[in-house]
Amino acid sequence: MRVVTFGELLMRFSTPENLRFSQAKSYDVYIGGAEANIAIYLSQLQNDVRYITVVPDNELGKTALNELHQWKVNTDMVKSQGQKMGLYFLEKGASARGGNIIYDREGSSFSQIDEFTFDWDQILEGADWFHWTGITPALSKGAASACKSAIDAAKKRNIPISCDLNYRSKLWKYGVDPKEIMPQLIENCSVVIANEHDVVNYLGISPQNKDYKEVKGFGMRCYEFVSKAMAGQFPNIQYVISTLRETINASQNRWSGILFNGTDFIQGDVHEIDSIVDRVGGGDSFMAAFIHGKLHFNEDKKVLDFALEASAKKLSIQGDYYILDND
Repeated sequence: MRVVTFGELLMRFSTPENLRFSQAKSYDVYIGGAEANIAIYLSQLQNDVRYITVVPDNELGKTALNELHQWKVNTDMVKSQGQKMGLYFLEKGASARGGNIIYDREGSSFSQIDEFTFDWDQILEGADWFHWTGITPALSKGAASACKSAIDAAKKRNIPISCDLNYRSKLWKYGVDPKEIMPQLIENCSVVIANEHDVVNYLGISPQNKDYKEVKGFGMRCYEFVSKAMAGQFPNIQYVISTLRETINASQNRWSGILFNGTDFIQGDVHEIDSIVDRVGGGDSFMAAFIHGKLHFNEDKKVLDFALEASAKKLSIQGDYYILDND
């Protein structure tokens, strides 16, 4: 099946061995980014994946693209222009200490895109799925308009559209309220990953105390409120996914999720994760596996459990993306 993903390709600099930024004398370098992580895993699952981005016309851009080529991701529509690679710096948490991320993405080659940068009619020809995340419209006004063009083109072709809303307050810095941008992007989506944080910041809808219910092993959650709020406001949405994470400490999590299919709430398997190697990309692995499952399976519970298992396994793998077992 052919899947198109759209977003910024990033270079990550991680402090080695759980060091703090103030202690590090060197950094480990990885290539990734939410939409690229999804593309790489989907390609490993034998899907035909086309990744759309802009990278700088220099050695950093070429190096990043080579990572995608290693995993047989199609980059024939990627543009190389400008001189700045999107970067982020990661200080991983350990035990009782949480992690920290510093972004350096302002003015990157990707952030300079606009609604005219890509020929979406050509890009989406023959596509079976289109995926974007809420990170892209957070980067710039032009990136938001490019996202709108892509979604409109996919909708015109009746291509299923998925989005991980993924609100990041550190990225919305170009002087616009996300609530002015996101509703018109969400309205044509088929599948959405959302939580109360996303709903508040993108839609201005806040759950009340009565909206929280006990979920065994995960405390008080408001997945039903979030799902019904999303489905009620956006009738094109067929599935709302609420992931469940109980953080015991930075190295130990409990992980599951609940899928709303418009009628039923389906809870997936619960994973007890005792030793997290790298938290980055866990949600991306979930989304990639969910897309693959919807394209290849029929049963909603099977799709959800497949995605949860992939996500849990990713947390044992160093780097931004999931790597399948050799067997």
